[in-house]
Amino acid sequence: MEQWYATGKRKTAVARVFLRPGNGEIVVNGKTPKEHFFTELNVMKLDTPLELTNTKGKFSILITIKGGGVSAQAEAARHGISKALVSYNPEVRPVLKKEGLLTRDARIKERKKYGQKGARARFQFSKR
Repeated sequence: MEQWYATGKRKTAVARVFLRPGNGEIVVNGKTPKEHFFTELNVMKLDTPLELTNTKGKFSILITIKGGGVSAQAEAARHGISKALVSYNPEVRPVLKKEGLLTRDARIKERKKYGQKGARARFQFSKR
């Protein structure tokens, strides 16, 4: 059975995406996208790369996601789907790259520093 695999990442979420020829069904951690992501906006994020490349309904997509929040997981899945589509057909790369779907969004939470309240926030200074 032929399939294409890619890993998508966003913040601390990591999505493993398997693209297989099929009828367009998407399974996320054994659930439908609506059950897993709750909001319509996050479900629409998964469809973006498929709509841009006119491959909606051509593949059955199996996604396993770990870590992060719901929104970050949706974006990690979108990143993975985009990368898998490029491994299936390298000609769609310019279209996806133009939309910024192949770029790993590297923004992650900055660590808390010692002697401070947070990453950048300081404890309140008192002169007296």
